Amino acid sequence: MKIAMIGHKDFPSRSGGIEVVVYELATRLVKRGHAVTVYNRGKLQDKNHYFVEGVEVYRTFTFRKQALNAMVASVTATFSALRRRYDVLHFHALGPSVMIAVAKLFGRKTVATVHGLDWQRAKWNRFASAYLKLGERIIAKYADEVIVLSENVRQYFKATYGRDTVFIENAIVPIKLLPANQITYRFGLKKNDYILYLARIVPEKGLHYLIEAYKNIKTDKKLVIAGELPENEYGGKIRNLAEKNPNIVFMGFADGNLLCELYANCALYVLPSEIEGLALTLLEAMSAGARCLVSDIPENTSVTADFAEVFQSGKVDSLAQKLETLLAAPDENPRAAEQRAYICARYNYDNVVEKTEKVYRNVIEKK
Repeated sequence: MKIAMIGHKDFPSRSGGIEVVVYELATRLVKRGHAVTVYNRGKLQDKNHYFVEGVEVYRTFTFRKQALNAMVASVTATFSALRRRYDVLHFHALGPSVMIAVAKLFGRKTVATVHGLDWQRAKWNRFASAYLKLGERIIAKYADEVIVLSENVRQYFKATYGRDTVFIENAIVPIKLLPANQITYRFGLKKNDYILYLARIVPEKGLHYLIEAYKNIKTDKKLVIAGELPENEYGGKIRNLAEKNPNIVFMGFADGNLLCELYANCALYVLPSEIEGLALTLLEAMSAGARCLVSDIPENTSVTADFAEVFQSGKVDSLAQKLETLLAAPDENPRAAEQRAYICARYNYDNVVEKTEKVYRNVIEKK
């Protein structure tokens, strides 16, 4: 099969969950004999068509201004893809999926993956939220198949639009269990002496709740924040909350062995999100055997089963209380091996690729 993927920022990249999914899916599909093309945002001066691990990459024009970047990129990527003969155009996320309507005008087969109900997120202005909602409606009406990552979103599409969807959970590459080397040398961190937040720094992820709760408890453990701190209003809020606290450590973006070390050596991983699709960082933390504390939204609790502690989403007092209880307990997770086995068996990329291939075949065979 010849497949085009549209909607991610860059390839290869770990800048977000969508980028990780596109990388893993595209490279594994190529290994299974399929031809996959991905359309990256933004042209370079000298290199706009190339191959990475057998995946064909085109870079398409977009504006540098962040507010219009994703929308323009999805338009230029779609028209670029329409000039070539693909069996399936696979759109990722709500905004880029607005272009499914155009693809259908040209008689193309389309699949949309809904990575979350993005219009719910606080960071979007009125126009952006309306555009994302438009993408959702177009997916429901025009996409040949719709993939969702959680049971909650599956039920939402059925109740709201009467639209059947295909539930395919995210997957992960299990985290390597590495000793604390880089994190000790570069940041002075040792095994079990820090709480870890590793996710995008955006309002819906709830980092502000975690910082407030952390400041309200007594502990000698540091709070390590791994993720790019944005130069915007929310980034400024996070800086102000953490100001003058030497035990709050901002690491910036982490990947590779540094990422593995962070997961494998934390005393506790915390995900305080109010809105999620399916958090890859939660899967990664659990695959490392880390003790986990998550907000009680269904997208989190459906993943963790009985392997994590939960607190009431959006409630600083509830989060602080759970932090104190867990940090007073022994550092080691007594169910680490069992937790790791559970996550690695359930969230397996071989299963995801096989199910996605089946979706593509069903779409191609539709009259």
